[in-house]
Amino acid sequence: MTLIEWKDEFNLGVPSIDHEHRELIDLINESFDQLVGSDSHLVIQHYLGEIYARISAHFALEEKIMREKKYDQYEDHKQDHEQLLDDILDIMDEYDEKDIVDCQKLGDSLTHWFTDHFKTKDARLHTHLGI
Repeated sequence: MTLIEWKDEFNLGVPSIDHEHRELIDLINESFDQLVGSDSHLVIQHYLGEIYARISAHFALEEKIMREKKYDQYEDHKQDHEQLLDDILDIMDEYDEKDIVDCQKLGDSLTHWFTDHFKTKDARLHTHLGI
């Protein structure tokens, strides 16, 4: 099942970020399929951890570029990143406590974040970078 479809509007014109956006969407789609189809504790922990680690690493790259370019809305953009990471950590904590992952909540959170964040925060960053 494809959770998030790639759209051209997701391209920022920064090759390293665009490449990572595509990889993240592929990872999220693959992970979501594995999470929905598995009841294995190890598989679920692996994919939740992988989603968190890869998104966190991507945000670090994007934030580095924003700092280098002295992006005027760096703090707001960074806060949006932190909110998604907090949401994912909450889902991971809930899984650790209850041994249940709410795939619908995770899917909704990731889909909402990617589409809204790309359309607003990343689109503005794209415009600011003049690409």
